[in-house]
Formats: sequence, structure tokens, C-alpha cells
Amino acid sequence: MKRPIRLLSLFVFISLSLGSARIGAQSIQADILLDFVKIEGGFFFMGSPAREVSRQKDEAQHQVMVGAFYMAKNEVTQREYEQIMRTNPSQFSGASLPVEQVSWFDAVSYCNARSIIEGLTPAYVIREVEILWDHNANGYRLPTEAEWEYACRAGGTTVFHSGNNITAFQANFDGNYPYNKSAKSRYRARTTTVRSYAPNAWGLYDMHGNVYEWCWDQYKPYENTSALDGSLKNPAVIRGGSWTSEARFLRSANRVAMDHTAKTNYIGFRVVRSAL
Repeated sequence: MKRPIRLLSLFVFISLSLGSARIGAQSIQADILLDFVKIEGGFFFMGSPAREVSRQKDEAQHQVMVGAFYMAKNEVTQREYEQIMRTNPSQFSGASLPVEQVSWFDAVSYCNARSIIEGLTPAYVIREVEILWDHNANGYRLPTEAEWEYACRAGGTTVFHSGNNITAFQANFDGNYPYNKSAKSRYRARTTTVRSYAPNAWGLYDMHGNVYEWCWDQYKPYENTSALDGSLKNPAVIRGGSWTSEARFLRSANRVAMDHTAKTNYIGFRVVRSAL
């Protein structure tokens, strides 16, 4: 019975916050075209090939079709989060740092609150024991796993979007644990300002490292991922690796299961919108 109370209080908070948050709505709306990339839909091979170093058994490669959508160029910053939610739970303080210590529920709440403020139809329908995705809504939402990996790869097939190896000059991760026996590199031991590193081929920043990013999906074997029923069954999925991660966890295909309620200093999120 605890979850219905949690969801109700979560969205009562959103309603109470909207009046004050509307102050910044116009500036946020004005930045949308600059801060989002349109990802054209298409087919790609999701997962990793059998010979990829550090490959996990949950990464079975399979062809997926993804529809068109818009993805934020960077992870949601502390400034963006606080402007909407009127709170900043992050351990590492900085307006342009990614927000962290946010649960999957917090990320969903932000998406709906920002959608309402900007006059969009919220992507999520909240019920007592479930959160459903309205596929006809034009509001903000979390990417699916397939959307996330498709966007991360940016048309490529290599281990990372930058190639088959990665260094601390390309992403924020624990450089003491490089990929595939390459040389060690710097470990910054904290988050870094978004857009500190070169983007991928589609203009998206920090798809590898900095903070893990929540996805919409429940963690399941790939053959069962069509069953996105919104029933909040644990675990959820995080992608991309973080400042705490060994390089192998930054691989484009890497999947990590995480409880929906988890709040850590290495998990944040980025938002997308469907291209309706």
C-alpha cells in the first residue's frame, strides 16, 4: 500500500509547484529548438556482437525499428531540474552539472511537470499502482532502451559512439579501469559540467559517462521487452555509465538493472519527446 501513497504525494507536489515554476516556462520553451536533436527513425542492431570485449549475456544482438523522436542534447541539469521542481537533491552542486540522486519516479514527475508548464500533453498517466505512457502525448518523457541505444550509437556499430575504445578525454568515467587493456587515464571522482566533451555524430553529449540515465523500460530479457505494461515491476534500466564506472560499463550496449526508487550520486536522466 505504500506505492499508491508515494505516487499521490508525488503528483500533489507537482500541482502545488506549477504556479511558481511557470515563471521560467517561456525561457525553457524558447530553448527547445536549440537544446534538442531530432532523431530520425530507422532500423538498427541493438545489443552487442558475440565477440565484443566485456559483453554481457543480456545483450543479445537483434534488429529493432525506432520511430522518430526528439532527444535533449544533454542530461537534465541542476538548473533545469530546480526550475521545475523547486528542489535540488544533487550531491555535487552546480547549475550546469547533471542533476543526480533522483529516482525513476522523480524523473517521471519532472517530465509531466515540465510538460504541463509548457502547455504540452503529459506523456504519463498516473494511476494508483501504475504509470502508463500515453503514446499520443507530445510531452516530455524518458527514452526507451531502444531509443537510448539508437541515439547513442548515432548510426555507428562500434563499441562506443567514438570508436572501439574510449579515454578520459572523451568521457567522464573511472580512468583507472580502461577498456580492453588500454592505458589508464584520469579519474575525476565527481560529475562534470554537461557538454564538457565532444558530442556524438548526432550532436548528443555525455551519452557515455558522467551519470547513468534512467530509461522508461522495465529490465527484461530482450525477447520480452514488448511487454511495457506500466505496472512498475522492478527493476528499471539505466544506461550509459557514470563518473564511477569502469570503461566497460560505458559501452553502447551495456544494460544495468536498477530499482525504480534508487537515488544515487551517479544516476540522472535526459528527456525526449515523440515526433508526432
